[in-house]
Amino acid sequence: MSNKRFILLVLDGVGVGELPDAAAFGDAGHNTLGNLARQQGGLALPHLQGLGLGCVLDLPGVPPAAAPRAAWGRMAEKSQGKDSTLGHWELVGLVTPVALPTYPQGFPDELVAAWLQAARLPGVLGNCVASGTEIIERLGDEHVATGKPILYTSADSVFQVAAHEEHFGLERLCEICRSARELLSGPHAVARVIARPFSGPAGAYQRTSNRRDFSLPPWAPTALDGAAAAGVEVVSIGKIRDLFAGVGIERALPSKNNMQGLDMLERVLDEPASGRDQLILLNLVDFDMLWGHRLDPVGFRGGLEAFDRRLPDLLARLGERDLLVITADHGNDPTSGSTDHSREFVPLLAYRAGRVGRPLGTRASFTDVGATLLDWFGLAPVGPGRSFLSELDAR
Repeated sequence: MSNKRFILLVLDGVGVGELPDAAAFGDAGHNTLGNLARQQGGLALPHLQGLGLGCVLDLPGVPPAAAPRAAWGRMAEKSQGKDSTLGHWELVGLVTPVALPTYPQGFPDELVAAWLQAARLPGVLGNCVASGTEIIERLGDEHVATGKPILYTSADSVFQVAAHEEHFGLERLCEICRSARELLSGPHAVARVIARPFSGPAGAYQRTSNRRDFSLPPWAPTALDGAAAAGVEVVSIGKIRDLFAGVGIERALPSKNNMQGLDMLERVLDEPASGRDQLILLNLVDFDMLWGHRLDPVGFRGGLEAFDRRLPDLLARLGERDLLVITADHGNDPTSGSTDHSREFVPLLAYRAGRVGRPLGTRASFTDVGATLLDWFGLAPVGPGRSFLSELDAR
């Protein structure tokens, strides 16, 4: 008998409407998919529609399917945050009840001084809350002239460092970010240190796809650890490995954009059966990095429609011993005027060949995905989630 596979596909930043506590996070009225569809005069997503996306929320251009091919619903986040790290941790069973530190006034002088000494840097620029594209436009020339990296943060728990790939060097940028990661512990244990390389001449700087995330390791076991301990091959594609600091992951495959990530996923699915069960995780980062943070609804719509066109080839590779879950980690509404993540429900589409779609309702936590993937492999639960596997069984 062929091995079982569970594929978790995360559409980074593709939320489906504000959570009840969104106002406390400054996100009242945010609805990434809904607001985007209304602003753009509708979306053309026939394959996601067929899976049941139009049943999840009111989505112009994507009406509810009469007979969805996937089970559908939405999930609320229990963790106290709205960033990729906490969202992904919760998807595999780990709720973070206390918010990780943020720095709306910039990082403390003593912390920055310790980092400059550890990383052997002549100084730093910025140290403020900023948009990544805006700050390299504003400080890029001074950075190139002085060799001082650009430090900035956002509403999320992040320590972001921008530097020019050619003038400063990509490896040097990653090295100083590793130094920061080692320092940022205890009360300053931010979720992620992010290397943000850019390139180009003065007046035309552009961020590149060579971003690296240096995350906190999960503070407790996740479903990845449970699967790996049982002999399941855990394969990550894209930034997944960075978000878990490699913990629980056996094989990590890099990808720089959505299409390359989908290419890698298809390649893994086409591999000869090894006799081992597989857990495959893919993050499609462009929705968040290129279009959400940059307030680009046209690009966001185009990215969704390009993903939708890839779905038939992906679904054709799946059989009854495969379970595909499509979801997100938070919102990032490109129509909102805010370049930050948003506190939103995320979509839940669960596809198994030969099964009839049915409603999964509003799930109390992302951890239901982690509970389901362990249930799929016949493993004991990790974390508080409630498996929806039995709800997928109708033919």
